[in-house]
Amino acid sequence: MKEQKSTAIDGVMLHLSSPEANVPAWVGQREVLLQLLAAWTLVEEGDRSLHPRLLGKPGVGKTTLACAAAKELGLDVYVMQATMDTRPEDLLVSPVLDPKGGLRYMASPLVSAMVRGGACVLDEANRMSEKSWASLAPLLDHRRYAESLVAGVKIPAHKEFRFVTTMNEDASTYEIPEYIHSRLMPQIYVDFPEEDEERAILKEQIPFADDDVLQYVLAYLQAAHQADLRYTVRDGINVVRYAMKMLHTKRAKDAKSAVRKALELALGTEEASQFDIF
Repeated sequence: MKEQKSTAIDGVMLHLSSPEANVPAWVGQREVLLQLLAAWTLVEEGDRSLHPRLLGKPGVGKTTLACAAAKELGLDVYVMQATMDTRPEDLLVSPVLDPKGGLRYMASPLVSAMVRGGACVLDEANRMSEKSWASLAPLLDHRRYAESLVAGVKIPAHKEFRFVTTMNEDASTYEIPEYIHSRLMPQIYVDFPEEDEERAILKEQIPFADDDVLQYVLAYLQAAHQADLRYTVRDGINVVRYAMKMLHTKRAKDAKSAVRKALELALGTEEASQFDIF
């Protein structure tokens, strides 16, 4: 089926963005995946999906989890990165100059998911200001529409539209307004994976990784989790990749020296030596 490139709403042509081409696999932690799928389930005609929020430290796989849930439902995935500078028009419709003259209205990934009936992942949404959140209030309740003041149109959400937001646990975020907070239910916490799950993730991402390299990196990650440090499997993936590159280019004589150097360069000398893993 040919992808819908644009749509007309009340006489205004909106140009739609494309969904994510590559959706990563979700490895392990099946329970949190089932929790998200339950939030998106429609029990009967007239029921509405919930708009959950995924909480956890940066790098634990919240975005990957959301993408995997959408894939399991057969939905296209649209990922939108939120920042402190995100404006309402960035979330909905932005005007750009048309090469043929005049203005062209470009739909955000969020609006494109609304129109096509896909799943939108609003990433790190607690970095946004209240003004931006306010533009989503009618979309996240029973009204299920967004109003673009820039284009002058009210955009209804497709019945198959699904929404989820991820939120990191760190200091560089805003407090979510209470009227938005109550619309983002349920709250699903994504924790560090167990060691066997973490190993499976590393193998999935880096199938060519040396077993000794994996074991050293896993030992470091598990020690970091026990100490409640910020390092996650995303850091582990980068360390493993770099260690394998040093081994491949003969810049390290063995797995131990490759991982030690990769940890120092990726995390810092002091951080790399705080656990006795070798």
